[in-house]
Amino acid sequence: MNLKSIAISIPTLKSLTIDDFTYSGSEEDLNGCEIKIYAANLLSLKYTGYLLNQFFLCNLSSLVNASIQIPFVHMRQKEIAYRSVRLLRGLHHVKSVRISNGTIESLSLAGNVLDHLPVYQNLTYLELSTQIKNHSVGALMDLLQRLPNLESLVFAEGLDPSMYLYEDDWILKPVPKCFLSCLKSVSLQNFHGNLIELCFLEFLLENALVLERMKIFYSKNPYGDPKMQKEVSNQLQILPRGSADCLIMFL
Repeated sequence: MNLKSIAISIPTLKSLTIDDFTYSGSEEDLNGCEIKIYAANLLSLKYTGYLLNQFFLCNLSSLVNASIQIPFVHMRQKEIAYRSVRLLRGLHHVKSVRISNGTIESLSLAGNVLDHLPVYQNLTYLELSTQIKNHSVGALMDLLQRLPNLESLVFAEGLDPSMYLYEDDWILKPVPKCFLSCLKSVSLQNFHGNLIELCFLEFLLENALVLERMKIFYSKNPYGDPKMQKEVSNQLQILPRGSADCLIMFL
């Protein structure tokens, strides 16, 4: 049966998990169908997959937590990018989001992200569940512009050690509003002590004006250089800070 459109309405639904992983590498797999979901009392949503179908999240006004994990696909990238935007647009009431680098990288292919995404007024917690890579930085900064009340930012797998951005790359876009008024906590895992991490943390320290805590977790993989990590740690402690009360913890 080849369905073109499905509408699901479950007013009592509290938790929803969508696994969309039957991708074989063929473009035909990406045709899918339109799926509209109405769940006014949904509290938790987890999506994992290649966006083989187009999802329209309608009236998820009670949503608290969402996890969106989309691997980066080399086929029909523009189409996947626009499907990513449609999916994220339905999360505009959410308070806490866990999102993959592939999802952010898809957004970078959807043109100007600010033209497509709403302002997430309720969102106070953002976790980046996979390593942030070179092509994701611009889209990430655009996304942060849409989170005016963000309080906690977590890099669960840190930054890609092979990134080649430099200090100026972080200041090509306006500083997100949340950095100036409400971002209180930043956590960076897999800290290697390289130049890109130093530039990024320096950018955060300078621009996050109400930052209270910065937690940095040393990498335990072979890329980590203990001597370099120590040198960078010392440099971070003496850098100028936008928030005089910010405590930097190395773990």
